[in-house]
Amino acid sequence: MTFSIAARCPATGMFGLAISSSSPAVAARCAHARAGVGAVATQNVTDPSLGPLGLDLMAQGASAEAARDALVAGRPHIDYRQLTLIDAAGRTAVFSGGRTLGLNAVAQGEGAVAAGNLLADTGVPQAMVEAFLASQGSLGGRLLGAMRAGVAAGGEAGPVHSAGLLLVRDVSWPVADLRVDWADEDPIGALGRLWALYEPQLEAYVARALDPTEAPSYGVPGDA
Repeated sequence: MTFSIAARCPATGMFGLAISSSSPAVAARCAHARAGVGAVATQNVTDPSLGPLGLDLMAQGASAEAARDALVAGRPHIDYRQLTLIDAAGRTAVFSGGRTLGLNAVAQGEGAVAAGNLLADTGVPQAMVEAFLASQGSLGGRLLGAMRAGVAAGGEAGPVHSAGLLLVRDVSWPVADLRVDWADEDPIGALGRLWALYEPQLEAYVARALDPTEAPSYGVPGDA
């Protein structure tokens, strides 16, 4: 039903998460990240509240593993949940409850963590982490490359219809929160095209928020 990858860029401190699912609007429910804190994916039979709770715990100083343990301990219906976490130091943690759907797997690497359920192959998360670690360039581009590697390794057992990319860094809001909430075919490809459009404008949007008087022109009709 869902596969995802979260990662930290050690050079910039940026966190990112990319995700895709057969369900609509997957990123709206499952992708969570906070500047300077980390990222959490909460998937399978999703409890969206676990994302902010995990980020709160890591903001208070918990490692990814400690935050995972606190989220899991005594939580109702936790057997239905699948979680990944990455903290400010790039440490990762995973959890797949006993009722995680279908073929499911997780993979961890240096500063990256991936997970999936209802997969066509249990090697999908590992393929994603390996592709990410072998890549260079912007964090968004690397995460999307990892998603494409997941598809090439088999992806979900059935077709996916939604995808999302979430990036946070040195400001309090996401610098990218891009979503393809429904596509009949290839939402990851559509998300990649959206990123190609957005990436060259990302810095301008940040500059306009911080100081419009020093920002680039807005690039819209009537803009002087």
